[in-house]
Amino acid sequence: MMDWTDRHCRYFHRLLSPRARLYTEMVTSAALVRGGQLRLLEHSQQEHPLALQLGGSDPRELALAARLGADAGYDEINLNVGCPSDRVQSGRFGACLMREPALVGDCVRAMQQEVGIPVTVKCRIGVDDQDDYADLQHFTETMLEAGVGVLAVHARKAWLQGLSPKENRDIPPLDYERVYRLKREFPQLIVVINGGIVTVEQVQAHLRQVDGVMLGRAAYHDPYLLAQIEAALYGRPLPSRDDILGHMRPYIEAELARGTALKHVSRHVLGLYQGEPGARGFRRVISENAHLPGAGWNVLEQAALQVN
Repeated sequence: MMDWTDRHCRYFHRLLSPRARLYTEMVTSAALVRGGQLRLLEHSQQEHPLALQLGGSDPRELALAARLGADAGYDEINLNVGCPSDRVQSGRFGACLMREPALVGDCVRAMQQEVGIPVTVKCRIGVDDQDDYADLQHFTETMLEAGVGVLAVHARKAWLQGLSPKENRDIPPLDYERVYRLKREFPQLIVVINGGIVTVEQVQAHLRQVDGVMLGRAAYHDPYLLAQIEAALYGRPLPSRDDILGHMRPYIEAELARGTALKHVSRHVLGLYQGEPGARGFRRVISENAHLPGAGWNVLEQAALQVN
């Protein structure tokens, strides 16, 4: 979710789901520690509970980055060892680290020594030819020994050679049963499942087997799904899409006042009316106007007329 789940996106998603735990886009430890990109830690209090997702493989550097995250007020530090993109492979982090569970364990321990908030891990079920359940089992045992209490598992393995990041989200087959087995064999571990989950019914079915469900692109492209899940799981009255959009107005106007261009916020609401009559027109009005000089809330008002 790099370049997607920024602070504007998270504020919007919090309106849709008061109880979900939100995750930042993956931030490299180097960007925080060596690059000094502390702006990447900016967030609003309304976003909590909120996890900072880090990428890296240097225990000392990750520990420093985790400390920066904890000091900034995050509720959790999540180490991503599941991302298959070329950018992360070249930096020796992401999914390629599943081949080095001992190193991942060292990274986790170093971060835990620096912070008093949970340090969790997100992984895949395998990587390249490392496809035996025993490999995932060993990785999990190593995480438990390092003190990890929560493991988020994308139920596909990653092919680091020959598949693009997009293909890695679609081509390797989903194996939910492998994640279920992991939960059965490690009942003390909180297991969160991820990958290919796009409906409320699927979420409910997975929750009968594991402790949590993580959504990525499905929640981004069809964000109203978050509100539907919230209603199904917790009985929250389902807000209308129009109400959600209206609740974004104070935030957007405040951001405009501080110099943020409308396009940086509005891009995250494009999918709000996904599947509804007029959704294409809603997206078109925003896409054609949000980047223009002086664009303001009136762009969203005009877009909403396409669906009302």
